[in-house]
Amino acid sequence: MDNGKIFQSLAYEAQFTKEILESGITQLNKANYGQKVRYFQAFTSISTGLERIGKLCLILDNYIDNKGEFTEESFVNTEIELDLEKLFLISKMIISKRKISFYFPQKLSSPIHLEILLILSKFAKGDRYSNINLSIINKYQNDLINDWIKNIDQELFNKKMPYSKKEEIENNAKKIDFMLSNITKISPYDELRHEIFDGKSDSYLTEMTKSIIRYRQFYVLQIIRYWVEILISLQHKAMSFNDDNIPFMNDIFAIFFQNDSYLKIKKAYG
Repeated sequence: MDNGKIFQSLAYEAQFTKEILESGITQLNKANYGQKVRYFQAFTSISTGLERIGKLCLILDNYIDNKGEFTEESFVNTEIELDLEKLFLISKMIISKRKISFYFPQKLSSPIHLEILLILSKFAKGDRYSNINLSIINKYQNDLINDWIKNIDQELFNKKMPYSKKEEIENNAKKIDFMLSNITKISPYDELRHEIFDGKSDSYLTEMTKSIIRYRQFYVLQIIRYWVEILISLQHKAMSFNDDNIPFMNDIFAIFFQNDSYLKIKKAYG
């Protein structure tokens, strides 16, 4: 195989994957019940980006197995189902096989991390068509926005927000409701597909989402960083055979190779 062309292809793929992930994080920052489409845009980009970076890891892992040679098997083996949970299990085997040590904490065992992976995996496998699936007989009939709001956003709000902030949001929502009472119907449905008839619900959901955006972004970025660390470690091991064959993944994905304090405060990506 022409290693020069493969090097170029891997570099393009890595750059494209990085940009997809940046787009997903950007859309996730904007997603709320009034911008429902942002959830789907975020899920699409993040699930696709994680799947692609997982496959890049598989390619380099196979390259190492073949002692610095790209083979047809290197790429055939990456044609697996869009299953982020399966890729996550494979990543653990790669970590063990290659004795990968992480610079940043690598455990993704919290309920929120696992729920994010579950939702994104469901989305990648078919629930990205949930609006259509709910209207027809289809095995993929989950409402993933509903799942995300209940199991991630609401959980983060319950766990991360102090009582004073929760009380402030509740009181502000009551004030908005009083001012708008009997004037207008704000929005037909909330994120859980329940009808909204008052300004209180509208205000509460909006402010609740705003309060936890940086937390939900942080958990997703930790998942991305986990894969980036594996990829960078595989890059270094692969380069021991031939530097000219392997792109500098650490440069391409540098924006995600950051400590927790940075991931918590950085808002704009891309």
